[in-house]
Amino acid sequence: MSKVLEGSTAGPTRGVNPGSQGALRHRNQQRVTDVLLTTGPATQAELSRQTGLSTATISNIVKRLEAKGVLKTSSVTSSGRRALLVSLVDSGAVAVGVDFGRRHVRIVLSNLGYEVIAEDHRTLARGHRAEEAMLLAVEMLDGLLESAGIERSSILGVGVGIPGTLERSTGTILHGDILPEWVGTNRADLAERFGLPVIMDNDANLGALAEVTWGAHRGVSNLVFVKVGTGIGAGLILNGSLFYGSRGVTGEIGHTSVAENGLVCYCGNRGCLETVASASVMIESLARGHHRPVSADDIVALGIAGDSATARVVEDAGMAVGHALANIANVINPEVFVVGGPLTGLEDLLLDPIRRGLERNSVPVVRESTGLSMSSLGMRAEALGAAALVLQESNIRRV
Repeated sequence: MSKVLEGSTAGPTRGVNPGSQGALRHRNQQRVTDVLLTTGPATQAELSRQTGLSTATISNIVKRLEAKGVLKTSSVTSSGRRALLVSLVDSGAVAVGVDFGRRHVRIVLSNLGYEVIAEDHRTLARGHRAEEAMLLAVEMLDGLLESAGIERSSILGVGVGIPGTLERSTGTILHGDILPEWVGTNRADLAERFGLPVIMDNDANLGALAEVTWGAHRGVSNLVFVKVGTGIGAGLILNGSLFYGSRGVTGEIGHTSVAENGLVCYCGNRGCLETVASASVMIESLARGHHRPVSADDIVALGIAGDSATARVVEDAGMAVGHALANIANVINPEVFVVGGPLTGLEDLLLDPIRRGLERNSVPVVRESTGLSMSSLGMRAEALGAAALVLQESNIRRV
């Protein structure tokens, strides 16, 4: 997927000696814009760290490109000090992020400056067919483009998040208990429906990407995003990049064994985290006690209201999640775990037991250096991460 904007240059500067001062200046400018395209808005200090250029060089580049209308700056507070936040100027190019879930589809449109232009979400029937969800998503996208006055030709591509295991080379959904009706659907199917280039990834991976581009942890190099929903999955940012392993199957934290004599999981193992701590399990437990259907929203509302049964269910689930996170922390020592999914509204009611489980089962040096927080992006995280994936892959050359 690529797009070269009118009036910009791609590759070596025409008519400039590759070894000249002008060519070096062009390459440095490109490094800065590439970082902003990949990670979103950044302070000048962050740009210096990520490009390896001196703060003085960054300052000069920012002034030059701001004068050209390529960049814009705004005052922010970073680490207690005033700083300039640098972002790309909107050129009209648009990235689309789509998040398909068991019961929902969410779409966001973003410009190059990581600003949301428009968004929408709709409810899907449980057990819906992939074709139904794709057609609804196309209808939603067309509606957003029309209401925002955006031409379809301005779209760089569509990023899609799916809660399942993907074969990365073809973007084929291999298996999954959350959306079994989608198994076998691939990137080509989605591209045909949208009539646009499509990139696919697991929803937890996109949640992790969103946290380091859109969220409160922008620029963090080692982060684990944990989505506690119908299933439980994790996205790993290691050394500044998404980690996919040898086959692209990573972050299956939901199938970490936490109960030796627990229930048999659909994966064939016993006592998996998903069998004791997923939102689905919490819903089933509370429905028995309340004698009525319970949703994830109900869990949040009941928890905040101080319902004792909900408090116990959330406590048990949180401790189990914390135990599983400790196993990850002891191996890779991330800077922070970020918890996302439909239960984020519980905030400390869920975070506190997770923290206790993490602290109880991690080694002291890891325990002391690993942060834990709730996602500030809520249910938007995966769609935002999908849009960020498009921006990272677009290879736009603007200077």
